Amino acid sequence: MQGFQITFFTGEGRRHGHQPMGAWLMETARQQGIRGATLSVGTDGIGRDGRLHSAHFFELSDQPIEVTLVVTEDEWTRLAQALTAAQANVFFTKTPVEFGVLGGPDPGATPAAAG
Repeated sequence: MQGFQITFFTGEGRRHGHQPMGAWLMETARQQGIRGATLSVGTDGIGRDGRLHSAHFFELSDQPIEVTLVVTEDEWTRLAQALTAAQANVFFTKTPVEFGVLGGPDPGATPAAAG
């Protein structure tokens, strides 16, 4: 399949409403029917403000967070519209990718399509 790898970059202390931004992005992706997303925690990063953001023993709220998904063009369109409507204000990258499943049926496929 053809689609996009979308990576959102945020920080542990960033919030959308009452929820941490990373968790909110994961939940929004799930609500949009996106079947795979990964939230990763970093140790250091330079934000769009040009500041170094880092995880310290006493201050984890500045810890960099990445949320990565691989989506079809239609999934990206729906997700981008939802994030725009919610005024998410989050930085992202979008890279064209080819994706699929090797070594067995796609766990999301119907039995007839898996054959």
